[in-house]
Amino acid sequence: MSNEPEKWSNIEEIAAHLGVSKDTIRNWIKKDAIPHKRIGKQYKFRISEVDTWVESGKSAEIDPA
Repeated sequence: MSNEPEKWSNIEEIAAHLGVSKDTIRNWIKKDAIPHKRIGKQYKFRISEVDTWVESGKSAEIDPA
């Protein structure tokens, strides 16, 4: 294991990682469903936090509307 801090990912990178559209990620952000941080006008994600969120099953609980 490396002692380096985990790199923050942007919307494009996290959408590609999950295989969904950027619009889907934006909708999840609006619903405060996906773990994210806002830095200025940008949203940033840690892949490890997003993976934990998916594995917990919480991503399946999001209302698609």
